[in-house]
Amino acid sequence: MIRSLVLWGAGMLSMAAVAAPSIHIGAMYDYLEDDRSTLLKRIRNSGDSTAFVRVSITEVSFGETGEPQEKIAAAISLGQKQAGATLVASPARLIIPAGGMQAARLMYLGQRDRERYFRVRFVPVAPEEKEGFSPENAAEYRQSVSAGVTMLMGYGAMLFVAPKRPSYHTEVVEQDQKIIVRNNGNATVVLADFHACEVDGNDCGTPSKYHVLPGRTREFVKEAGHEYRFKLHEGKRDKTFEFAG
Repeated sequence: MIRSLVLWGAGMLSMAAVAAPSIHIGAMYDYLEDDRSTLLKRIRNSGDSTAFVRVSITEVSFGETGEPQEKIAAAISLGQKQAGATLVASPARLIIPAGGMQAARLMYLGQRDRERYFRVRFVPVAPEEKEGFSPENAAEYRQSVSAGVTMLMGYGAMLFVAPKRPSYHTEVVEQDQKIIVRNNGNATVVLADFHACEVDGNDCGTPSKYHVLPGRTREFVKEAGHEYRFKLHEGKRDKTFEFAG
């Protein structure tokens, strides 16, 4: 499940178009703690033409097998949020000049009786009126891309919204040459800077990051000659663990 979550959270969208913006959305994972309801997401454009970006939001649920399922959660269209929306983005249309930055504010409006999960996509588009942009934007876009063809790349970030009263109860144990992490709480815990290092060398590989959702378990098989270390984030609390192979 975690493997699919990591791949899903870092997923990318692409579409053929004429332009050369290049957007960067920062962290692929964001978190709203129980005492926060808004998040500011800064989107940068390092390309050589203006980026016209649509923000879309889906709510994610996980079945028994851990496979994510998405449904449309919210949007802002011409300044009006959808009825019953739980998460909205303002603005939902961004115009970012080459070398510039614009911020989108994510606002959670729903209940917090349990943890919720959202995927927020930032997708460069041709600025047509049906995408919520003006005719002037479309004319500017056509003029700027009159030469050449390239790709518009969009990115999706995952947002974790903590419940109103988060409870953390994480078990980390060694058993049968495995490191087992059980999340018995009601909010996701994060295993950050996970290293598997060779005892007799300096090779620790690339550090990894894992999320363990409420009621889920993550297992790591230990190999002889290796040692393992990671930081466990439970909300604002951190713990460090080290294990020999």
